[in-house]
Amino acid sequence: MAKPRTLTQKLIDNHLVYGDVARLGEEVRLEVDQVLLQDATGTLTMLALDAMGLDRIQVETACQYVDHNLLQADYRNRDDHIFLQTSTARFGIRFAPPGTGVSHPVHMERVGVPGKLLAGSDSHTCAAGSLGMLSFGAGSLEIASVLAGEHLSISLPEVMGVHLTGRLPPWVSAKDVILEMLRRHSVKGGTGRIIEYHGPGVATLTAMDRHVIANMGAELGATTSVFPSDAQTRRFLRDHGRELDWVELAADEGASYAYTDEIDLSSLEPLIALPSSPDKVVPVREVVGTPVHQSYIGSSANPGYRDLAIAALMVEGRQVHPGVSFDLNPASRQVLTDLVKEGVLAHLIEAGGRLHQTGCNGCMGMGQVPATAQNSLRTTPRNFPGRSGIADDHVFLCSPETATAAALTGKITDPRELADSLGLCYPETDLLPSNPAVGTSSMLSAPPLEDARKVKIQRGPNIAQLPEIEPLPDRLRVTTLLKMGDDISTDTINPAGSEAMPYRSNVQAISQFCFRDLAQDYPQRGVASRESGGHALVAGHNYGQGSSREHAVLAPQYLGLRLVLAKSFARIHYQNLINAGILALMFQNPQDHDRLDQEDVLEVVDVHGQVEASREVIIRVPGKDLELRAEHRLSERQRDIFHAGGLINWLRCKATA
Repeated sequence: MAKPRTLTQKLIDNHLVYGDVARLGEEVRLEVDQVLLQDATGTLTMLALDAMGLDRIQVETACQYVDHNLLQADYRNRDDHIFLQTSTARFGIRFAPPGTGVSHPVHMERVGVPGKLLAGSDSHTCAAGSLGMLSFGAGSLEIASVLAGEHLSISLPEVMGVHLTGRLPPWVSAKDVILEMLRRHSVKGGTGRIIEYHGPGVATLTAMDRHVIANMGAELGATTSVFPSDAQTRRFLRDHGRELDWVELAADEGASYAYTDEIDLSSLEPLIALPSSPDKVVPVREVVGTPVHQSYIGSSANPGYRDLAIAALMVEGRQVHPGVSFDLNPASRQVLTDLVKEGVLAHLIEAGGRLHQTGCNGCMGMGQVPATAQNSLRTTPRNFPGRSGIADDHVFLCSPETATAAALTGKITDPRELADSLGLCYPETDLLPSNPAVGTSSMLSAPPLEDARKVKIQRGPNIAQLPEIEPLPDRLRVTTLLKMGDDISTDTINPAGSEAMPYRSNVQAISQFCFRDLAQDYPQRGVASRESGGHALVAGHNYGQGSSREHAVLAPQYLGLRLVLAKSFARIHYQNLINAGILALMFQNPQDHDRLDQEDVLEVVDVHGQVEASREVIIRVPGKDLELRAEHRLSERQRDIFHAGGLINWLRCKATA
């Protein structure tokens, strides 16, 4: 009799083309069905496809969304939009223009199919696990290789089962579930794991509730998250005119997990993540009374109709506090249309809400930047330092209920207490539109089927060719320009925000923003290091957490980065370093981190020979007469990519072999 399988195991088995599913940590290769791109990373993907000389994409469906760089303060963002639109027509990719909405919920509405495998150039691609999909975020170059016909390669994670029981109590919602996971497990707790939710409590969560939880699985460091495809999934697809795409999917009864946890949904209370990490979670009741100047609802982490509908129920007939900016960010054109048709939007606007266009916006500092030294409550997925667009920000993460309570009172307030004082009754049924505006996101247009080669890709003056990358020499002698601690995010390495993001299609220009909030002279010192063979960075645990943005690798590489030595790496960032031909090593003894200082010179002799011979690499520190032992975790494929000087060079070599 066959051994009971988890849903994750079934999905992996259905897409496996190479590797042994019994060997955790080993590389497997998976067949990709769908690809998701967003504009902040998609421009690099299109540049890479052009550099590869690709004719047409080699996957079933690919969609390019414009949701990040929406502000058109000058020509650069709009030029990028036109570049993406003409590139997608050339390569055979569906295109969603500005205003269609955030990639993840729109893909869920219009394209996602239970059982399919989705790869995306965004770390929150894992949100599609809410539909019973197997979904992975990756860097821009990795996604370009998938579009060109390569399989997606990942290190096989263990499966962590989270058994859900009970039902969420009034004024507690899905955001509190994922905040509870972060409170228990931290931003590193999901590393090397796929999180699979199961149990009777799952049936009480709508598909969009699951989206909230799966989306922020990225903040746990998880490879991805998976929910079953059940009656709730079917209901969601039916409401979006796609019931025929539904298929039932679940773990086998008696399936076992490498690690388990259990959450009784009925026991949860409103939670909030303090500045400036998603895992600094405490009960809201512990910080009541803290003054608030901004309350922000929306983003890919709370993108559903109910997230704004519950806020409307709370503010109807009332006014928000005069000292609070109540920012409303519907996540898709369909959600915005539903809010208008149901009359819900009027309550929010009349109460003093500020409506912003459908897109990512303030989630990554593209507008809605907080005031200096003021507290901002947000339903966004991340509150890393500086991500909101100002270096010294004070961003809290919470549910729409908690954010709305603060908007009404001007201070952090437990929504349960506010509801009691206002006499509000929590809705007994799911807050869903009575007549969904099916097809409103149909602006996700298909590419031309014929004469694609005649499509001329339009490039504005800010769109630059990708810098060429040479393989590393056999002997490295590099100076440590920065020594950092744990949990350095890609927002710290290469910031988001309205100043830097318009240069997403120009690696050379965006490099000048690297480590802006940590060491303003890094770009200048980096350029100088190139004359002497480049430089190194030293870091603690979880280096490169957060966004999948490849700019956090390509920009430092352009400035001379050749070696990163850390206690551990975030999954996507580690692969991005390999794809850029950078030597990424981990301390064998994490305490050796304390023995190094900024400006130390690091030497590696016989670089390629050591990498090929074993996992161990010897690093010498001549100024301190030290010899440190480090290691890499490269698969055979990753070693080949590293030796070639990065992914594009490797693909070129394969094409001419």
